Amino acid sequence: MPYGVYDVTANTGFVSLGITSDTAEFALQAIRCWRERMGCERYPTASDLTITADCGGSNGARVRLWRLELQRLADETGLTLTSTIIRRAHPSGTE
Repeated sequence: MPYGVYDVTANTGFVSLGITSDTAEFALQAIRCWRERMGCERYPTASDLTITADCGGSNGARVRLWRLELQRLADETGLTLTSTIIRRAHPSGTE
């Protein structure tokens, strides 16, 4: 299962691969990996991180595990996290 991070400022991507299903734990672990491998070096003085995710699967606005994992990441890193969930528009009958 792939999960990606796109760094808008640096115009670079980071893809994390795993063998688990698409869960909030896996999604936030991908963000942790990006931060450890790239983010800390690029943004050593960062105090906050904005995460924009679609509203599918593990990232759903009502998914409690997503919010729990966000809080765990914030607690571990000391970062202020902002999470924006974007609802995808689907043509009628395709959702």
